[in-house]
Amino acid sequence: MFVDFRDTPAPPPWQPPRPQPRLTERQRRVMTGVIGLNLFLLLVAPIGGATIFAAIAVAFR
Repeated sequence: MFVDFRDTPAPPPWQPPRPQPRLTERQRRVMTGVIGLNLFLLLVAPIGGATIFAAIAVAFR
């Protein structure tokens, strides 16, 4: 039997729906800790870096 697809495009190939990945409680706590540490270092690291550069500058004077 012939099916004429000239007027309508063929449907896209079927793909099963992907399940949404969920974080476990431990993964959520670890991710929260990592984000918190990064936010803390975002504030502290420039100050610490400036101190190290100042110490190196004084050492080479």
